[in-house]
Amino acid sequence: MRLRPDRSDIKLEWIKKTIDTPIKRETQDDGRIRCWSKIEEKNGKYLRVILLEDGATVHNAFFDRNFKET
Repeated sequence: MRLRPDRSDIKLEWIKKTIDTPIKRETQDDGRIRCWSKIEEKNGKYLRVILLEDGATVHNAFFDRNFKET
């Protein structure tokens, strides 16, 4: 995932922060878990991390252009 040019600048510390203290967390129908956090170092963009059903294994992480904090 981090080898993609558009995601290579995502820091592991941001992924950990998103998992540990998300501003929003929801479970998908397939059991995967979505977590979001605001990354101030990236001009306030929102990072979405997708975890597998075990809640620990990262499936994907990317900056979510469509996320709106409520």
